[in-house]
Amino acid sequence: MITELGHFALVLALMVAVAQATLPMIGAWRGWAGWMAVGDTAAKVQLVLIGCSFAALTHAFVTSDFSLKLVVENSHTAKPMLYKISGVWGNHEGSLLLWVLILAIYGAMVAWFGGNLPDRLRARVLSVQGAIGVAFLLFLLLTSNPFLRLATPPFNGEDLNPLLQDPGLAFHPPFLYLGYVGLSMAFSFAVAALIEGRVDAAWARWVRPWTLAAWLFLTIGIALGSWWAYYELGWGGFWFWDPVENASFMPWLIAAALLHSAIVVEKREALKAWTILLAILAFGFSLIGTFIVRSGVITSVHAFASDPERGVFILIIFGLFTGGALTLFAARASAMEAKGLFAPVSREGGLVLNNLLLTVSCFVVFIGTIWPLIAEILWGRTLSVGAPFFNSAFTPFMIAIAVALPVGGLIPWKRAELRRTMRPLRGALALAVAVAALVWAVQGGRSALGPVGCALAAWIIAGVVVDLAQRAGRTARLRRLTGLPRADWGKAIAHAGFGVTVFGISAILAWQQEDIRVVREGESFDMAAYTITLEDVAEVQGPNYLATRAAMRVMKGDRLIGVLHPEKRLYPVAGMPTTEAAINYGFTRDLYLVIGDPQQGGGYAVRSYIKPFANWIWAGAALMALGGLVSLTDRRYRVAAGARRAVA
Repeated sequence: MITELGHFALVLALMVAVAQATLPMIGAWRGWAGWMAVGDTAAKVQLVLIGCSFAALTHAFVTSDFSLKLVVENSHTAKPMLYKISGVWGNHEGSLLLWVLILAIYGAMVAWFGGNLPDRLRARVLSVQGAIGVAFLLFLLLTSNPFLRLATPPFNGEDLNPLLQDPGLAFHPPFLYLGYVGLSMAFSFAVAALIEGRVDAAWARWVRPWTLAAWLFLTIGIALGSWWAYYELGWGGFWFWDPVENASFMPWLIAAALLHSAIVVEKREALKAWTILLAILAFGFSLIGTFIVRSGVITSVHAFASDPERGVFILIIFGLFTGGALTLFAARASAMEAKGLFAPVSREGGLVLNNLLLTVSCFVVFIGTIWPLIAEILWGRTLSVGAPFFNSAFTPFMIAIAVALPVGGLIPWKRAELRRTMRPLRGALALAVAVAALVWAVQGGRSALGPVGCALAAWIIAGVVVDLAQRAGRTARLRRLTGLPRADWGKAIAHAGFGVTVFGISAILAWQQEDIRVVREGESFDMAAYTITLEDVAEVQGPNYLATRAAMRVMKGDRLIGVLHPEKRLYPVAGMPTTEAAINYGFTRDLYLVIGDPQQGGGYAVRSYIKPFANWIWAGAALMALGGLVSLTDRRYRVAAGARRAVA
């Protein structure tokens, strides 16, 4: 009965979404306040209905209701409760239901907290959100219904993909969807602005919090996915340039560009058309990511390998919304006249450079991701585009961003002299050069990657410190620093986090050590400054898996570092093995051990890694997310919205 109610609630939500998509738009066009107010009510009702549907599906997973086809395919009675719950979104149908739930949450938040918006703009934004809801609810009900029943329910399920039975992957998809779907708000504001034919500083300040929230959630989601790949897949990497990884990374890059572009609109009322275009592209890349993950045309470790029919439906949604928005943009772009003029060497010019680098780097990732598909369609050739291409094509853009970042933070608006701007940064530049020279000398000149990465990180972080010092002035510095707007503090924290991540990536790529060998029980071997002994290998029983677990003692001289337990697991229901690495985490390095298969001559394949400063990668991502969160609390967004409505 609960399942049927969940299905019925989805159908009702579709009807409410149709009303939300049409009536407020007509009301805004005709000036009918009552019809415009329908958008607020419909958004709240839609959230309640989809929330009930999601709760019904969660109940089915928690209670192991195997009369539901989706539960049979993605759950099992022996599975731990955390993975029963995460199994709700660990599949195509359930994750799509989570998608529309988050879409409804964003729409309801506009209805609840958008009182400062002009009535017509809020009505149009909610109407566009309702139209997106109609498209995805139709997709869900027509091709991906999560509430399909089985005539003869089995006694047990087929279990969730073992790779997804991990805490990192339990929370990774919800954060990603909060980011993906959050970009629909920027899209809705852009389309509403195009319909009205007006983009001004107040609009930029309204759209920035939504974009910032989406970017923040994407940052957390990408970091969780990277961390999961590092410790779960057993190969010790943090990024593989996998199509699904790229699917989330591309919107993140465009969202970062949109955030910086909106600053120019807000401060100088310039780059209006470009900012609108970025808002459209940001959501467009979210839809492209959805297609990559769900169409099955591109293989990945953690894609939803669905049938191409669903991919065609997603392409239709992409064509309708992105194509329609771009057509409206072409018709209205001439009306968005830029008021603020600026010289190439200025804060605006620096932000334009930032936008170009981020956007072009996004398209580099896009081309590399879809090129195998294009080659197969056009020439019938099977190609693979891997890390070497992305590293060589993408890295120069990130280096350019890192070099320009401190200068862009200090350069004045409208017109500036580069020589005068560089004066406060001379100390930061000297520090970066000194760090590069020191690292080159210490490492013995093995590779330029380590010195260059450390120099860029020092340059970025020192630039943040100089920026804050400049803002504090010469007198009463502490008082002025504490009085800085939170958005400025958020920017400083996020930029420093980027520098920390640059350092972590450079260090792990330049200085990691690897050892692969066959080791018998009782044997020891040396790895850098450590002595590792394979003490024992035993078969153990988990909640829903069988594991070969090793006990490996790690010594550094006479000091015991610890006993690590890498595992090789087999999930009998799914018939799939997984590798569970054992990691001794440290501030300056991770010791990473993996136990492999038994060898014919005796012993086990053992892989050992020293990963320098690995945790700094995710610490930097956490700082970037924290910077976004601090910026979100800046009250200037609310003050500006209220002031704009009063003037109107």
